[in-house]
Amino acid sequence: MTQARSSLTVTLHVWHALFMREASARITGDRLGWVWIFIEPLAHILLFVAIRQLMGNLRHVAGAEFIPWFIAGMALYLMFSTVMNRSMGAISSSRALFAYRQLHPVDTILVRAFLEVLIKIIVLILLVLGAGFLGYNILPANALAVVGVWIGLWLFAIGVGLVLAVVVTSVQELGKIINMITFPLYFLSGVMIPVQFLPRYLQELLMYNPLLHAVESFRMAFFANYQSIHGINMQYVMMWAFSLILFGLMLQVRYKNRLMAQ
Repeated sequence: MTQARSSLTVTLHVWHALFMREASARITGDRLGWVWIFIEPLAHILLFVAIRQLMGNLRHVAGAEFIPWFIAGMALYLMFSTVMNRSMGAISSSRALFAYRQLHPVDTILVRAFLEVLIKIIVLILLVLGAGFLGYNILPANALAVVGVWIGLWLFAIGVGLVLAVVVTSVQELGKIINMITFPLYFLSGVMIPVQFLPRYLQELLMYNPLLHAVESFRMAFFANYQSIHGINMQYVMMWAFSLILFGLMLQVRYKNRLMAQ
């Protein structure tokens, strides 16, 4: 007589199977596969370094070397962007699996978010090693703070993904509009343009953006002498993260049947 499995055991088995499926799809989904995962951040770095050369040499930003400064902010933002976008489309791409009653829409989002953050951790480590090989010192001054900020923004990305997954699954055309709206965040989060160089009134407006707080906190954890603008606070990011996760889970429960039937 077989022993009944607990709910936790069933959930873990579902997540494991879903994780292996997502990982396999990431590798074999297109011809570039894993290669594109590493080409994308390198392309961002090379493009912005070229722009910097055209604008003039900028070697330091508020106590940090420019190239390591940009790599740290870019890697963190790409993690957020990838987790959010991939989570947003997780339900639609896994709809055929909902024939199994053990699988719920929220499972697809959580597993995909976990896979993406693991990939971005590998990318960040390789970028740090590559920068060190080229002579740039990019080892974090406070490794625990770096991990804390990384996890905090990942939770924020999950919260955004939980909410947007319901919206996009219900009205798929909104996905393109959301991508257009979120693109300016690359510039408004201090990733490419040092926020210290902006006028005071713009700094005050950008302080409402949780991504700016996370990016600047990440850099302060990486570079011991980095001086950001006044008011940067990771508690603000965590407040947004937990609020969105709670709201997103409520939406997932409320519209579960509709999401599975779309």
